[in-house]
Amino acid sequence: MSHVIVIGGGAAGMMAAIAAAKNGNSVKLLEKNEKLGKKIYITGKGRCNLTNACETRELFGNVTVNSKFLHSAFEGFDNEETIRFFNSIGLKTKVERGQRVFPESDKSSDVISVLKEELRRQNVAVLLNSEVQSVEASGEKHLVTYLSGTENRKKTEECDACIVATGGLSYPSTGSTGDGYRFAKYFGHTVTPLIPSLVALVTREDVSDIAGLALKNVSITLENEKGKTIYKETGEMLFTHTGISGPLILSASSYFAEALRYEKPVPRLFLDLKPGMSLDELDSRIRKDFEKELNKDFGNSLDMLLPKSLIPKIVALSGTDPSKKVNSVTKEERRKLAETLKRTEFHITGTGGYPEAVITKGGINVKEIDPKTMGSKLSPGLYFAGEVLDVDAFTGGFNLQIAWSTGYAAGQAIH
Repeated sequence: MSHVIVIGGGAAGMMAAIAAAKNGNSVKLLEKNEKLGKKIYITGKGRCNLTNACETRELFGNVTVNSKFLHSAFEGFDNEETIRFFNSIGLKTKVERGQRVFPESDKSSDVISVLKEELRRQNVAVLLNSEVQSVEASGEKHLVTYLSGTENRKKTEECDACIVATGGLSYPSTGSTGDGYRFAKYFGHTVTPLIPSLVALVTREDVSDIAGLALKNVSITLENEKGKTIYKETGEMLFTHTGISGPLILSASSYFAEALRYEKPVPRLFLDLKPGMSLDELDSRIRKDFEKELNKDFGNSLDMLLPKSLIPKIVALSGTDPSKKVNSVTKEERRKLAETLKRTEFHITGTGGYPEAVITKGGINVKEIDPKTMGSKLSPGLYFAGEVLDVDAFTGGFNLQIAWSTGYAAGQAIH
């Protein structure tokens, strides 16, 4: 039996502590906040999209960075196993659009509750308000120094194994302040470039006047510098004071974050406002609409086609004078309007910040981590799990699945 200290009481940390305790180890979980699972509380808009019910092989297709590294972790504890685990500890689940898995109650607090109860059943000692200051090697063991309780008494404790599950930099209000990167660097680990991801995008175009406008059933396409489509999806998006956001944009942001963190060319982003129609069908639809609006100004003739606040933007992009009468709009001008509706480009200059980012892209270089155990190759007895690693995925429950799988792998590897 080993004495194990887990640093971080989020998804990966709680799963690691439970798995390590089930292996017969003595486990202590240190959490800097006043409660466990603070980030879980706000995931999925407070509902907690805890995994995805897709085919297991599809998990890898939704991991955007270092998917091969996760083969062993997913094989050892996949999405089906995650659902069974939560059901077995008292959480009823349901599957929604996009195979997203949620608690039947729609309450993320219920996910925390069953995990807390399982930690209690497995006799894990949970210390809240305990911020770890440092992790150091001590022969074959590790020394963990932390501030204990609200009185901040400094304590140093020796352990046989230490699991670091401190998260990234996203949502710093939940306690994710990059502590794990500092611990890793102390042991010589490499931390790859970090950037906010699954986050709103900043555009060169000024869209502040339509901030708050939401669009449903639109499509975006990302193209690389060679014009090849690298991502295409239909869904919902939202205009913000600095650019674009919404479910459709969050997943796309992963591609921009990856390019920006390595200073590579960013993809081009095109918006299709009418993905259900071909260019010719849309042109025909506009022509029929125009027949009913012949004496109107061009700028006032698109109410049947677009939200009112968006019309001036599209008219300006189409290049036709908004005061021109519809009956004098040429076939070429009408066609240009259709083309604008089908392919409006937004130039992306950056991503939103960590306070609004779902995840941090980047982290501890996985070449320095054993993929079977999540153990450090540089310091035996030291393990890393969850967002602190350089692995991430699209929205839809995949990032939490990474946390469950890597946390389980780390915990069950310790005897």
